[in-house]
Amino acid sequence: MKHKDGKPINQPNKNRSLTAAITVIVLCGLSFYLGGIFKSADTEGVGVISAIQKTLDSSSQSSGTLQIKPINFPECGNDYQDYTPCTDPKRWRKYGTYRLTLLERHCPPIFERKECLVPPPAGYKPPIRWPKSRDECWYRNVPYDWINKQKSNQHWLKKEGEKFLFPGGGTMFPNGVGEYVDLMQDLIPGIKDGSVRTAIDTGCGVASWGGDLLDRGVLTISLAPRDNHEAQVQFALERGIPAILGVISTQRLPFSSNSFDMAHCSRCLIPWTEFGGIYLFEIHRILRPGGFWVLSGPPVNYERRWRGWNTTVEEQRSDYEKLQDLLTSMCFKLYNKKDDIAVWQKAPDNSCYDRLPRETYPPKCDDSFEPDSAWYTPLRACFVVPEDKYKNSGLTYMSKWPQRLNNVPERLSVVQGSSASTFNHDNSKWKKRIPHYKMLLPDLGTEKIRNVMDMNTAYGGFAAALINDPLWVMNVVSSYGPNTLPVVFDRGLIGTLHDWCEAFSTYPRTYDLLHADGLFTAESHRCEMKFMMLEMDRILRPGGHVIIREASYFADAVATLAKGMRWICHKENTEYDVEKEKLVICQKKLWQPSNSGTR
Repeated sequence: MKHKDGKPINQPNKNRSLTAAITVIVLCGLSFYLGGIFKSADTEGVGVISAIQKTLDSSSQSSGTLQIKPINFPECGNDYQDYTPCTDPKRWRKYGTYRLTLLERHCPPIFERKECLVPPPAGYKPPIRWPKSRDECWYRNVPYDWINKQKSNQHWLKKEGEKFLFPGGGTMFPNGVGEYVDLMQDLIPGIKDGSVRTAIDTGCGVASWGGDLLDRGVLTISLAPRDNHEAQVQFALERGIPAILGVISTQRLPFSSNSFDMAHCSRCLIPWTEFGGIYLFEIHRILRPGGFWVLSGPPVNYERRWRGWNTTVEEQRSDYEKLQDLLTSMCFKLYNKKDDIAVWQKAPDNSCYDRLPRETYPPKCDDSFEPDSAWYTPLRACFVVPEDKYKNSGLTYMSKWPQRLNNVPERLSVVQGSSASTFNHDNSKWKKRIPHYKMLLPDLGTEKIRNVMDMNTAYGGFAAALINDPLWVMNVVSSYGPNTLPVVFDRGLIGTLHDWCEAFSTYPRTYDLLHADGLFTAESHRCEMKFMMLEMDRILRPGGHVIIREASYFADAVATLAKGMRWICHKENTEYDVEKEKLVICQKKLWQPSNSGTR
């Protein structure tokens, strides 16, 4: 066909245009679906997904690197020194007191987010190093007197000069936590032989129980809300003991089912038999088959203790019978009991659940909720029966510590694209990476770095490669990617689900090292980079370090934002010395507030 001037007209190729359009749509859809699935730059299984994402990203990033304008972030006001954005007491009045809903996570909307640097308290000092920190910390780092005044007779802590000292006391162990755990160890022999490795302490006080268990090879997450005790979790982390802000209220805790070998409550004031027993259903969900639930305090040993509990012996006997009936209906068995401590064991297999009548109360949960769903997932008035096909994930059949660290977990098969070969490859990869990290950051592996967070782990390989160093690692699994948290816990490590578009459940200045492998590549399509790095600054201790392993595209932007947060950074090659991936290693400077911060 020709135009009226005689020149040929180039008609568009409709088929070719349609094919191109479909290709673009498919690629965009695939990029959106795969974005954030996994963070590690791997080449097998899990890494294949990440590699595809990076390939798609690179096609749109061929221009070089992400450019961000320099910005100097102002200081927040001094009244923000203990700021916890998603558990902020200033916002509690907006939420109800029913079942302590106000203490749960309630994150501010994006237009209320702070774009400032949280200041340290006046007189803040570099924390005392582990293991001395377990017994003492600087008063000025956690300048809260409430616990000291209210719990002085129970020996939780005491102030002497410029320090808080931690004698190891508690409400139920006034003679010291060591004596208390000795008795518990006699009741649960598995603590001695490596059978019991992971534990959770609900209502942890200053985490003396978890601190004592570290010497016995048990890794404990201490859990407490942001409440009128002010800083239980901050005290725990200042001591170098794993802890997280949280409360059993209306939402599930951020852990997968069948995670912990042991759960503990020492007069934690949780009303276990109220609301149909819903709080105990959550303990049952996160406790591994064959795992132990330990209770001391009311109503245990009510025959001797009832006079000190402002109640009657009849009331306490009734409470104990209700608790025992509830536990029995969920297939718990009284395992051992002595003095103030009672230990129940969760059914080691499904034979007891199978014998329960169809119309049992409390009811067994149906399949409408994934048992491992645990990010803003409501508690339900039913208890989760473990999947019978994962028998080897029960405490009876699981390898003892430390053998379980490198054994291929049975529940690896739950994670799409994962296999024994990808798991083993991930292990070997981190064994090569960690020596390179230590060469670039000599403090890693010494007593200068104690509290560590792997911000977007896959299988916990980073933590496993550091297992012989004097530190612990909080393994964070994305709430928007495949849930690999069961694999982390089955290895004998600890971790939590989290969405990095929101603030983490901890106080400011609680981690010595943050490690992020491909975090911005995975989450930049959902989360604004600026807010992610401000959150990193909030939870990082002054003098603490950051290791960011990223696509070259993001490396310069990371360094630009870090400079505006007063970090000192340098860019390094990875151990493989490839251009497409870089390491940005930073240290947060210790600065004192100018008293002119923003609010």
